[in-house]
Amino acid sequence: MDGTLHRKASIEKVGDHAITITRDFDAPVGAVFRAMHEPDLIAQWIGPKRFTDQEVTQVNEHGGTWTLVQRDDEGHEFGFRGVIHGTPTPELSQRTFEWLGMPGHVSFETMRLEDLGDGRTRVHVISLLTSVEERDGMFDSGMDVGVNEGYERLDDLLATA
Repeated sequence: MDGTLHRKASIEKVGDHAITITRDFDAPVGAVFRAMHEPDLIAQWIGPKRFTDQEVTQVNEHGGTWTLVQRDDEGHEFGFRGVIHGTPTPELSQRTFEWLGMPGHVSFETMRLEDLGDGRTRVHVISLLTSVEERDGMFDSGMDVGVNEGYERLDDLLATA
């Protein structure tokens, strides 16, 4: 790491079906948006640090698909996929999210980027799941580690951009 101040994301259960994630970044909205939508940039930061090889595809248009395959040095592999809904903008990006380890369990995610001024951005993510059990399963899966370690790497990427 390059000495960038890392902060924890706020990750909370809301109601019976939602998880919210909120996190501030010391970078302008445009830079955060690009880092979260360009496959070559996403591959540099997403997920837990133990994943050293990541393949990302993402077609940023209505009906476009995205995929993520993560591999660690021990040969473990995890895959994710989904569909983009609408045309992503900083004001609203929408997609489905499915972990291939549990096919058919799909969540719907929205992301909004808020300009805080002074070159800072707040990310707001809402994940809607189909049941309390699925919501709690995702929340308790260790997602906080993946989100926070990924966002730390995103801090570092944004600091060098």
